[in-house]
Amino acid sequence: MTTARPARPPAVTAPAPGVTQVAGVAPAAPTPRPTRTAPSPYRGSPASSWSADPYTEALRTGRGPLFLRRSDGWLLPLEVERWCAAADAADEGVLRRCEGPVLDIGCGPGRLVAALAAGGRPALGIDVSEAAVARTRRLGGQALRRSVFEPLPDEGRWGTVLLVDGNVGIGGDPVSLLTRAGELLRLGGLLLAETVPGADVDERADVRLVREPYGAGGGAGAAGAAFPWARLGAPALLRYAARAGWRPAGQWSADGRLFVALRSRHRNSSALPPKSTAVISSQRPRNPSAESAVADR
Repeated sequence: MTTARPARPPAVTAPAPGVTQVAGVAPAAPTPRPTRTAPSPYRGSPASSWSADPYTEALRTGRGPLFLRRSDGWLLPLEVERWCAAADAADEGVLRRCEGPVLDIGCGPGRLVAALAAGGRPALGIDVSEAAVARTRRLGGQALRRSVFEPLPDEGRWGTVLLVDGNVGIGGDPVSLLTRAGELLRLGGLLLAETVPGADVDERADVRLVREPYGAGGGAGAAGAAFPWARLGAPALLRYAARAGWRPAGQWSADGRLFVALRSRHRNSSALPPKSTAVISSQRPRNPSAESAVADR
């Protein structure tokens, strides 16, 4: 269970060279030290996997097809076109719930970070893909090429952490990822995660990125080494979250996607949009009926 730390006074030193400073967030120390962090569950070379073709090519063109493929041939189509488009109504439902400075883990091509930046909200994206970070910056968002398991700016001071577009699967070890997310948030911080809708999915496997669905492993269609990944439905995520020291704060669905809000047990509050937070025009849903509450706890 992660022990949340009290917020520290904002630093006044200048950011280290090459470190992005987010407006409204204190700059990172020149040589940031990691908090207690479990060893990275990555095996192989995930950074090279997500930075090599065909992923880089898919982000360059904004089009698929692109798949995660297990060794047994099972395929998961990746929604490249949606990731590379502007934030949609379901995304805006997530953004409205964000509190304080936002850290988007696995930001991909950056649509959420860019939408937050356009509304004047402090946000930073992190991703192991150089192409993803570059695209996020071109859209006007701030981003660093970094794994969530590496030292990050302003650890313990983020208001909201995002794990959308399947990023609860990062590292293939949900408890380690959720524990790490807790280390990044300030006391009472909010975690907004997207889960697999429908059945109670709890899968972990080594996968690789492929463009051609039936290319032989390591041959045509493969991209780098295999790396661990997970797929979780809401029930599985809540089970792992309880083990990592979180409590459920809400669930909602939008456009066929399912989201879960989690909060540290140190504060008794909900994940409903805070009344003190103004809803900017770019975050208002274009189709309010597309979002329906599933449960609020």
